Amino acid sequence: MDFTLSDEFVQLKTRTERFIAEKIIPLEKEARQTAYGPTEELRHELVALGRESGLLSPHVGREWGGLGLNHRAKAVVFEAAGYSPLGPLALNCFAPDEGNMHLLEQVADAAQKERWLRPLAAGAIRSCFAMTEPPPGAGADPSLLRTTARREGDHFVVDGVKWLISGAEGAALCIVMARDEESGGATMFLSPMDAPGITVERTLDTLDQAFPGGHGVVRFKGLRVAETDVLGQVGEGFRYAQVRLAPARLTHCMRWLGAACRAHDVAASYAGRRVAFGKPIGEHEGVGFMLADNEMDIHASRLVIWHTAWLLDQGERAGHESSMAKVICSEAIWRVVDRSMQILGGLGVTGDTIVERLFREVRPFRIYDGPSEVHRWSIARRILKTKMGGR
Repeated sequence: MDFTLSDEFVQLKTRTERFIAEKIIPLEKEARQTAYGPTEELRHELVALGRESGLLSPHVGREWGGLGLNHRAKAVVFEAAGYSPLGPLALNCFAPDEGNMHLLEQVADAAQKERWLRPLAAGAIRSCFAMTEPPPGAGADPSLLRTTARREGDHFVVDGVKWLISGAEGAALCIVMARDEESGGATMFLSPMDAPGITVERTLDTLDQAFPGGHGVVRFKGLRVAETDVLGQVGEGFRYAQVRLAPARLTHCMRWLGAACRAHDVAASYAGRRVAFGKPIGEHEGVGFMLADNEMDIHASRLVIWHTAWLLDQGERAGHESSMAKVICSEAIWRVVDRSMQILGGLGVTGDTIVERLFREVRPFRIYDGPSEVHRWSIARRILKTKMGGR
């Protein structure tokens, strides 16, 4: 495995880091940040800055307005962007839009790409991905999908309720997953969010506040979707979900690793200047060992991300590896931010540093895109199948 970055990508990494430090971090105290994410006005300003810097949509192909980076290069740029909670928004590489753009680029037809992918890549609009449902519907177990789609002539009629739909409020596009009566499987549909039959019933109060539009409860009642707005093929929705989720889990890891690095840097700086019991607290083993553990968790996470990115760049599906990466990184990143708060002591629970915010933002990562326990269960099943097959 060759993890060497070309000179071009080293320069891109440096440019991104400088951009985040000089243009984005000064905006972190902006008043236009709400309990449900940055306002659209602020998001557009951030996107404009990303566009001016030449860093917009690094994950999208050049023909659609992006930089066309491979997965290893994305790992470097996304981590640098994630150093600020506003960084991925400025680069237009935040969830759920980043994963939706990848899905559209892989699956959508030419007309669908022109209608939806191009404005998404430009940061002109936002999107949401509607798969998760309230109990007893689909969550970590997608087979429980209850939203339905029945054919009526050259249209499908979609009915159901989704929840925890990131970015639903204010999105222009919804990619909705429904069980269609025709195939008995799942199908993905593309619909404008302002279409009759879609209602954002409420925005949930959640621990995190980084997602524009928050996390919504969305009801579909008699939504009519033209046959031409089926994404890909009827009945292939679950397969396309994996096309989206495998790399999306990894890009989550990339962005939140940047957040972990930020928390660690804040804690290390504080530990070097805060004096207690006759010396800087970083020289006491209790704090020094936490800093060392942070460094090791960050290093291990970066290696896991790079290995999985390398596999994806080789054309591997890497679903198993992305599951492992998601568990390893989400838990390691949480430990780093948690330790950083502990090192800061009382300061850590205040808004005087970014760590308190990062603490709230990274905790849900252990649940998003499948909780750690479900990934462990899947990994264990694969282990047993492999071992039993080897007897």
